[in-house]
Amino acid sequence: MKKKFLGKFREFVRAFLRDETLKHSSPYLKTKEEQDKYTPQMVLDDLIAGNERFTRGEHTVRDHSRTMHNSYPPPQYPKAFILSCIDSRVLVEDIFDQGVGDIFVGRVAGNYATDDMIASMEYACVVTGAKLILVLGHENCGAIKGAIQGVELGLLTGLLDKIRPAVCDCEHDNTEHTPDNYDYTHNVAVWNVRHSLQQIRRSSPILRQLEADGKLMIRGAFYGLSTGVIEFFDH
Repeated sequence: MKKKFLGKFREFVRAFLRDETLKHSSPYLKTKEEQDKYTPQMVLDDLIAGNERFTRGEHTVRDHSRTMHNSYPPPQYPKAFILSCIDSRVLVEDIFDQGVGDIFVGRVAGNYATDDMIASMEYACVVTGAKLILVLGHENCGAIKGAIQGVELGLLTGLLDKIRPAVCDCEHDNTEHTPDNYDYTHNVAVWNVRHSLQQIRRSSPILRQLEADGKLMIRGAFYGLSTGVIEFFDH
């Protein structure tokens, strides 16, 4: 009898917590009409609010597997495209408190905007209607440290070479230029995000025009692994 009661009580608590978190969660866009109501600024505000919930421990309790099973294949009207590093500690949907179908996530070591990644952004924004491109760097990035050290390793060498301009931008920093120096690697990582933003605008006339027309926002951000806090750049 006691075990049965405890089992029912646990089910009640889980349901209560799920209902409470869903009250504050980001709306899941199920139709093109719902997606069209969002402006780029609204999408950015939604991601900012999602990260604030995450850092407070008030993020939505989601069952991604159940969502997929109950509505497979779910509709796809994502709000944003987020370019992230491949770091396994950066769970992009979670740190922005987003669910299945809410965002596109592209990953590459060092979150550098390669041609293939920019082509994917064009698909996300032109074909499926995403309103925001966010390049997300993070602290203690292995690719950044590799670029600082001048690591050469197969095809990775070419990718790290693309990060080197950010290293050069920090060559006059009044600090020790080593991968173990937190402030230095942080500055290089931030500059790398800015270079990716420049690369996106330079390489894609399509995305550049969407941004000029106010239909798309292109922004950078930086994730603190130790705090969970995301710093959003103005440009």
